[in-house]
Amino acid sequence: MKRYIIKRLGMMVILLLGLTFIVFSSLYFAPGDPAEIAAGASATAEEVERMRVYLGLDQPFLVQYGRYLIGLLQGDLGTSLITRQPILDELLVRLPNTLNLAVSSMIFACIIGIPLGIIAAIKKDTILDNLLTTFSLFGISIPNFWLGTVLIIVLCVIFPIFPPGGMTEPFWTPTGFRQAFLPSLSLGMQVAASFMRIGRSSMLDVLESDYIRTARSKGLKEKTVIVVHALKNAMIPILTQMGTSFGGLLGGAMVTEQVFAINGIGSYLINAISQRNYYAVQSTVLIIAFMFVVVNLIVDILYCVIDPRIRYE
Repeated sequence: MKRYIIKRLGMMVILLLGLTFIVFSSLYFAPGDPAEIAAGASATAEEVERMRVYLGLDQPFLVQYGRYLIGLLQGDLGTSLITRQPILDELLVRLPNTLNLAVSSMIFACIIGIPLGIIAAIKKDTILDNLLTTFSLFGISIPNFWLGTVLIIVLCVIFPIFPPGGMTEPFWTPTGFRQAFLPSLSLGMQVAASFMRIGRSSMLDVLESDYIRTARSKGLKEKTVIVVHALKNAMIPILTQMGTSFGGLLGGAMVTEQVFAINGIGSYLINAISQRNYYAVQSTVLIIAFMFVVVNLIVDILYCVIDPRIRYE
């Protein structure tokens, strides 16, 4: 187990290193001049050139990339071309809001999607199964920005129950729950629908296993068979989907944060792209990728907790 964790950590470092090269290269060769943006629209050619030298943009590609890596190792994500503030400070202000939204959306998806998937599998080929399957297709098909807009119109304008935007407190507080309910519902609906479909399929496979028939033949209660014997094995594909879905939540948060006016790293990334704030784009993409890789590492380790038969060598 320790060898596997060490191996995965090494792979994570290589993956992040490759990602930094890809992101840096794509922005390096993209049209536009960061020096012109940093110097301002009214800057002269001499001022732009001085800014280019100050930012090190006159150096060769590999030199610039090397300096960028050295800065990352020192915790320096660069300085925003627009605000002239350290990007790390700007991200640390917004990161809790994005994590708050992503975690609350994941909790919503688990609470809704997993139980409904289990119920659909237990009630296979019944009216309830057909209704839940239709609901899952409906949930997967709806864009989160459209659902968010509809929720704002219905539950904020027509029936003013929830606030229309902003997310300033943790979702487990009373005020934070009201703030997080609509954006979490909007962002987590597609994930909940995917959990339901995967949970139903996985549970059906497990319920047809020999050991499940043996447990039933021993006279165990159906609740015991489902919860104790079937659910653990059925959770493994769902756990895998959780890891990949978390990255999707971070990506989907960019749109959801715009719809609900949440000051997170998703909206920060969109603004950085529109303003051609190259350094901010690089750093934000790297932070999102790092969180995605770490979550998938945790998911792989949890496999052994859910199913002791799994051993990584």
